[in-house]
Amino acid sequence: MASTPEPTDEGEVRPIDLREALSKRYVAYALSTITSRSLPDVRDGLKPVQRRLLFAMRELRLDPDGAYKKCARIVGDVIGKFHPHGDAAVYEALVRLAQDFTQRYPLVDGQGNFGNVDGDNAAAMRYTESRLTDAAMALMDGLDQDTVDFRPNYDGSDDEPAVLPAAFPNLLANGSAGIAVGMATSIPPHHLGELADALLVLLDDPQADEDAVLAPIQGPDFPTGGHLVEDRDTILAAYRTGRGGFRVRARWAKEDLGYGQYQLVVDQIPHNVPKARLIERIADLLTQKKLTLLGDVRDESTDEVRLVLVPRARTVPAELLMEQLFRMTELEVRASLNLNVLDSEGVPRVMSLKEALEAFLAHRMEVLERRSRFRLAKIADRLEVVDGYLKAFLDIDRVIRIIRDHDQPKPVLIEAFDLTDRQAEAILNLRLRQLRKLEEMELKGERDRLLEERGDLEGLMADEARRRGRLAHEVRDMRERFGTDPRRTSLGAPPAPVDLDAEVPVERQPVTVVCSQEGWLRVLKGTVQDAKELKFKEGDGPRFLIPAQSTDKLLIFRDDGRAHVLPVDKLPGGRGLGEPMNLFIDVDAQTRIVEVRVFEPEAKLVLATKAGRGFAVQADQIAAQTRAGKQVLNVSGSDRLRAVAPLAGDSVAVLGTNRKLLVFPAGELPEMARGKGVILQKYRDGTLDDVMSLNAEQGLSWPSGSRRRHEKDLGPWRGARATVGRNAPQGFPRDGGFREVRAGPSPESTDA
Repeated sequence: MASTPEPTDEGEVRPIDLREALSKRYVAYALSTITSRSLPDVRDGLKPVQRRLLFAMRELRLDPDGAYKKCARIVGDVIGKFHPHGDAAVYEALVRLAQDFTQRYPLVDGQGNFGNVDGDNAAAMRYTESRLTDAAMALMDGLDQDTVDFRPNYDGSDDEPAVLPAAFPNLLANGSAGIAVGMATSIPPHHLGELADALLVLLDDPQADEDAVLAPIQGPDFPTGGHLVEDRDTILAAYRTGRGGFRVRARWAKEDLGYGQYQLVVDQIPHNVPKARLIERIADLLTQKKLTLLGDVRDESTDEVRLVLVPRARTVPAELLMEQLFRMTELEVRASLNLNVLDSEGVPRVMSLKEALEAFLAHRMEVLERRSRFRLAKIADRLEVVDGYLKAFLDIDRVIRIIRDHDQPKPVLIEAFDLTDRQAEAILNLRLRQLRKLEEMELKGERDRLLEERGDLEGLMADEARRRGRLAHEVRDMRERFGTDPRRTSLGAPPAPVDLDAEVPVERQPVTVVCSQEGWLRVLKGTVQDAKELKFKEGDGPRFLIPAQSTDKLLIFRDDGRAHVLPVDKLPGGRGLGEPMNLFIDVDAQTRIVEVRVFEPEAKLVLATKAGRGFAVQADQIAAQTRAGKQVLNVSGSDRLRAVAPLAGDSVAVLGTNRKLLVFPAGELPEMARGKGVILQKYRDGTLDDVMSLNAEQGLSWPSGSRRRHEKDLGPWRGARATVGRNAPQGFPRDGGFREVRAGPSPESTDA
């Protein structure tokens, strides 16, 4: 590895190994990212930017009962004093602290547009205002009583707290998420009442086992609610190791609409799932025909979430529909638990839930001890002053004479009354109106109270059990203030396995699919016998009338050789003129629809091109429920798909536009899934007109005037595939190909 010279402070340049230099710098960068940006502190549950935001708001006196201030002012103070990073990142952190759908217990009270559950962004910081909440004030309670260490800010011009006193278990109550270099954390929020009960177990018995500590905690409690579907053993395993995950589902209910119809209403969605993105995902899956049991989705939300899901048919079981949605959309998510935090020494590590609670209590114990020592120091200072006052009041006239007669009365007072420098200074600063008898009595009462308080604090510092009792009292008070609301995330057992491939009973009813000459589709209830009963727009008329069932699918062939499968229940009803086919499949004005028929997966079909080529194909091999369809028959130039017929007999009849008819054995027709096919009939001066399948022994019949003609012996027209054939029988229809021709005689036919 090449060496690179590196200058030193003295100006010396010496070579170092590039790999070593990069490694040291990357490690320094990684540690900075881990400790100063991404991982929360186990004691107050905050990242540095969040802690600095709350402290800056406290310095601005943005108390819960005070006025709001512009967020731009807050962000400016944070950037200027404590957090020299981009304003967008700082404002984003502020916004998240104010969102009640992100934080279980918001730390910022926002006024204005702070985003919503749809996933919309907050307004610019010049338009929004904020102040602290009671929970945030609890985090900073005692901050001015030497309860935590302060450190210089980035430029040494001010001080900031290294951690907050945290009379509120913010880490587990609000959760946290972050990604560092090679590390990540993901902690879901929990209900404060359950956390308080677990803390009380530990305070009552520091040696309590893990089962006893975890017993009150039922699982995560997300601000957006939802339904937790994990068994207790899985939840406990995650809490014991600090790693795991929880399945959370949307909360839904079934609304009866009468006459056997219903709809499903989702009123709570999983945490951190934008509602707009969720609806877009469901709509996309509907368009792609992947949600086979869902008919429609509507967003009827106001201030509360209301997502309406309409089943495809009233016979679709609601549980089966929701199971399909849970598996394919974010109506079910997996909330991960990775309790990777910075401990009290600033070292990142994964803790169990019990360890996190113990670390919180250890921090609160240290805060209690430091606050008590701070108060003892204040009491000692005040007692010193009060004792000096009382000495002065024993001979106040002499004190006054000394002050009047001496230019430097302080040393004289110290010698005369045996005072300390602090006491003498306090006496000299006394106001004249305080030299009254009542003041002396009040000082004696104050001294007695201070001595009593000092004795209580000294007893508290000497007795760990008393300190634990004091912490238990604080925890109960915290629970009364913040933890009385009910859980938002309901609990449930894991759902039983559901087979989505099982056939769903769907109501079937006869319908008629109408396709016009210009390609407009609609579905009419019942069977339509005469197209004259139907209305079409001017210049249009009927082309296909297909009897079907409402649960059927249509098989559509285009002349470019592509095939589509289209569910009948996705087509428009028959109240209007329908909708153009290009709304459902990719078809343009240059593409002609050759055939529309009911899709029967087991059926075999004959495909034939204008040039007389073709093959047989199994219907289920060409099924494609996409807009583009599936390329089945390869065509080129002027050669296009001309005819499609079911292959059900022992022979295939091919008719050319030159009126040549050829009947050949069906066994000579190859079965393929895709290709160009083989020659069916040769033409010198014509093209293929139509094709059909028949049993040759039954012959053919066709209408002739008021009667039907029947050609029983097809021997003259029978031949090998790819031959020319012979002229069609006398009286054979000249237009429409085999449309009016059928295999076998009709009852009223006469021999030709």
